[in-house]
Amino acid sequence: MRRVRYYEYGGPEVLRIEEADTPAPGEGQVLIRAEAIGANFVDTKFRRGGEGIFTWPLPGTVTGDVVGRVEAVGPGVDEGRVGERVATLVEDAFAEQVVADAAWLAPVPEGLDAGAASMLPMGAPVALRVLRLGRLAEGESVLVHSAAGGIGHLAVQLARVLGAGTVVATVGSPAKFDFVRELGADVVVDYTDDDWPDQVRKAVPGGVDLAVGSVGGPILHQTVELLAPLGRDVEYGAASGDLGEVGVMALVALKQVAGFSLLAWRAARPELAREDMAEVAEHFAAGRLRTVVHAQFPLAEAAAAHRMIEERAQLGRVLMVP
Repeated sequence: MRRVRYYEYGGPEVLRIEEADTPAPGEGQVLIRAEAIGANFVDTKFRRGGEGIFTWPLPGTVTGDVVGRVEAVGPGVDEGRVGERVATLVEDAFAEQVVADAAWLAPVPEGLDAGAASMLPMGAPVALRVLRLGRLAEGESVLVHSAAGGIGHLAVQLARVLGAGTVVATVGSPAKFDFVRELGADVVVDYTDDDWPDQVRKAVPGGVDLAVGSVGGPILHQTVELLAPLGRDVEYGAASGDLGEVGVMALVALKQVAGFSLLAWRAARPELAREDMAEVAEHFAAGRLRTVVHAQFPLAEAAAAHRMIEERAQLGRVLMVP
C-alpha cells in the first residue's frame, strides 16, 4: 500500500509518498481501506517542527479523518463490523489502508457523501461541543472565528441549529464573506482589519454572549474584551502558535474563558463524546448540517493539499482521495 511520511521538518515539499506493508489491526482495532481522508490544519504546524503543543516526532505521520470500509478486525472486535462504512480520526491517516480503534468509529449514515462523513469523528463533534460547553442559550449572540474553515463553517450552522440569535463570523478575507453568509452568519468581518473588534461591537452593542475560536494570541485578548457580562469564550486551538494568557482582571467583569480538546473530552466523558458523534450524524442525514469540499487531491499530491491549507485559501474541507 501507499502512505505519506516526512523525515525532516519543513515546508510542504518534505511530504513523501512511499510503499509500505499493510498494517495489521491489534487488540480492539480494525483495518480500514480509505475512501477519503480529511486533511487538518494542525498537521501543517507539526510538519514544520513546531514547539509546545505542535511537537511531533520524526519520522512524521499525518493525521486526518478517514472515511472507508472495515476490511479486517483485530482480537476483541466483532467480526460483523467487516464491510461497515465508518469514519474515524487517525494519527497515521494519509495512507490507502489504516488501523483505528474500534471504540471510536463513527458509523456513516446511508447516502452520506465522503466530505460530510469525514466530519463525523472530529470536525462536527468539536463544533457542537464547544457551543455546548459555552452553554449557548436560545437567542444568544455567537461569535465564530475562522468561520470559513473546516470546524468554523460547521459551528456557524450548528449555532443556528441550537437556536442562536445573532451569529457574527470572522474570516481572513472578503472573498469568504458570501460563503459564510450562505451558511447562516448574520454579520461577517475580516479579522485582518485593524478595526474588526469595532465592527463586532457595532453588530452586537451589548457584547457577545458566546465566542468560539482556535486562533489564540491577540485575537484571544480582543475576543475577551468583546464579551458581554456573563459572556463565555471557548478556545479549541491556537493556530497562531501563541496560546495566549488571559489575566484575572480581564475576567472580573463576569467573563469566562474555557479550553476544549476532543481527546480530553473523550477521556473525561466517553459516552457523551459518542453521543456527540451520533447527534451530528443525525443533523447531516436530516440536511440541517452540510459541509463543503473545497478541493480533492490524490495522496501523491499531499504537498499541494498542505500548501492550500497553509495559505488559508480553502472554503470548507480539503480531502485526500487514495
